[in-house]
Amino acid sequence: MIENHWSTETEASAFLGVTEKTLQRWREVGYLKPGTHWRSSPKRQSTPWKPEVIYHVQWCKEEIDYWLSQDAPINDLAA
Repeated sequence: MIENHWSTETEASAFLGVTEKTLQRWREVGYLKPGTHWRSSPKRQSTPWKPEVIYHVQWCKEEIDYWLSQDAPINDLAA
């Protein structure tokens, strides 16, 4: 289990067993909500128009499990 609740996109994708593109897609369609499941990293970044995203992996896992239990087409949205 990842000790730090907020993890980079690479760490979150490995923990959740999906690709980074899949996480991005789930954000775009609204399965993962801003401020709850993901947010922009507080680190100073050289490209403010494309900030690094960090994820709360436990809350993401709970949300993904919920949508899977509801037979939502979440796997169809995987990249």
